Order: sequence, then structure tokens, then C-alpha cells
Amino acid sequence: MATRNRTEVTEFVLLGLSSKQEMQLVVFGVVLAMYLVAVVGNFLLVLVALSDPKLQTPMYFLLSQLSFIDMLLTTTTIPQMLVHTWSENRTISFNCCMIQLFFFMTFGSMEGHVLAAMAYDRYVAICDPLRYSAIVSRHLCLCITLTSLLVVSLNSLLYTVLVTRLTFCGNQLTHFFCDITPLLKLSCTRPVVNEMLIFTEGVAVVLSPFFFIIGSYARIGAAIARMRSVAALRKTLSTCSSHIMVVLLLYGTVARMYLKPSSSYDLNQDRQVAIFYTVVIPMLNPLIYSLRNQEVKKALRRLFRKLCFSGNFQPSSQANREWKHIS
Repeated sequence: MATRNRTEVTEFVLLGLSSKQEMQLVVFGVVLAMYLVAVVGNFLLVLVALSDPKLQTPMYFLLSQLSFIDMLLTTTTIPQMLVHTWSENRTISFNCCMIQLFFFMTFGSMEGHVLAAMAYDRYVAICDPLRYSAIVSRHLCLCITLTSLLVVSLNSLLYTVLVTRLTFCGNQLTHFFCDITPLLKLSCTRPVVNEMLIFTEGVAVVLSPFFFIIGSYARIGAAIARMRSVAALRKTLSTCSSHIMVVLLLYGTVARMYLKPSSSYDLNQDRQVAIFYTVVIPMLNPLIYSLRNQEVKKALRRLFRKLCFSGNFQPSSQANREWKHIS
């Protein structure tokens, strides 16, 4: 296929999740249901974390941040995919494609950094409980989040700029959104610089939170082993099991999708795996945390009682004061 200058590619055609026309209705119904569960579930977690007086702790503040990022992550890709499922016109302009790539990479990377902050919170709570209040605060959590957001935004901007400099042989993306893997596959020449960044700077930014999480849980495990207490082990597992499940889901999918050379990409299979981290994981996160966390379940019941019996809802005065102070 002849090489084209990138300026000739003014739009991309997104081929969607499935190429089979008879599957479009099924795909639309299933993905729409998962998207609604993800948005509603994460919104409820953000609401209870900010409004319930008993959840005004750094751990639940970080959980609300994770839920907020999950809403942004899934909304970056899924609504457009649902529209394209019913539309004959599945094009997206070059500029909109690059914007979507930037925000998807930013929110996807931020999820790992928030999970790392949550691991640090659990580490201090278990290994240094007497100094927990002095070490971990909402202010510290907010500073960590803002710093991480700056780092991942610069990382995503770098990737996006490099993708805009590629030359593309065609404009049909075997995907349902503008991800970096199908864009690299569409490049006329092997994008060596982009691949080097993925395995160097990309690993440092995206996988460093994972290594931090592993280190935190190694310290937690060592502390519990020194206690030689079955009760302490059960309490630790109860406290950390939800977080561990979310970490394994996220990084298992990330490793499967991105940590391989472009020559080994199977776009038909990868776009099916992509639905997992764009909507399935954001849908599962609030379910995992609410079903396995008694405090969250009690807070949700209190919220529903307020909504049902009072007819209106206002965040708690304590939450309002803390939120205004942070802002």
C-alpha cells in the first residue's frame, strides 16, 4: 500500500467492536447496560464518600477519586462507540481522535496512580496505625493526585504528539475508539520511537505505581508475619482484598494489551479485550468496593433513606467545609 502523508488523513473510520452486522443490537444492549451500571455505581460512591460524615477519611476520599476517574475513563470512549453502533457514519476527525487518545491515556494512567495512593494509605494504616492521622490526610492525598495528574498528562501529551507525526497508510481503525495500538499498526513504517517510549518512559509512568503497590503489600505482609496473629491476617485481608482485586484486574489487562511489540498486535482480539478496561473494570470497581465493604453498604443505605424520606439531599456540613477548604 502506498505511503500517504499524514496531512491527507483528515479523519479515521472506527470499525467498532464487532464487524458482524447481526451482532450490533446485542453489542449495543450489553455495552449500554454495563456503561449505565458503571456511571451510576461510581457516581453513588462519589456521592456517599463526599456526603456521609462517617466516610470523611483519606481512604474514602481516594476511593471517590478512583470512582470519578472511572466515570471519566468510560465516558471518554463508550458514548461515541454506542452512537457509532447505530450509525452508518463511523468517522472521527483527526483532531478529535488525538484528543480522545490524550484523555483516554490520561485517565487510564491516573487510575493506577490513585490505586498506588490507596496502597500507601493501607500500608500506613496497618504498619503505623498510631501515626496514621499525622501522616495521611486529605491534603496529602490531594497533593499526590494533582502531582500524578501533571505527570500522566505530560506523558499522554508526549505520546499524542508523537502519534500526530506518524504517516498513515489508510484511515480505517480496527477498534471502537482511538487507542494507541491500532494507530501504531496503521502507521506506514514501524514506529520505533513510539515503541521505545512504551517500553521505557511508558513503563516508568504506567507500571511504577504497580511496583509501588507490590512494595507496599510486601511491607504489609512482612508486618503481619511478625505479628503471628490469625486475627490480624483476617483483618488485613478484609481491608485490602477489594483493593488487590481491582489492582489485578487493571494491570493484568494493561500488560496483556500494551507490553508487547506492535508486530504481535492482534487488533481483532485486542478490541474485544479493550472493552474490559474501558467499561467492565469501571463497572466492577464500585461493585467490588460496595459489596465487600460494610461501611460503604451502610452509607449507601443511609443515603437511600435520606433520598426516599426527605425528598431532597444536601451534603453534610462537615463535607462541605472540607470540600471548600480543599478547593
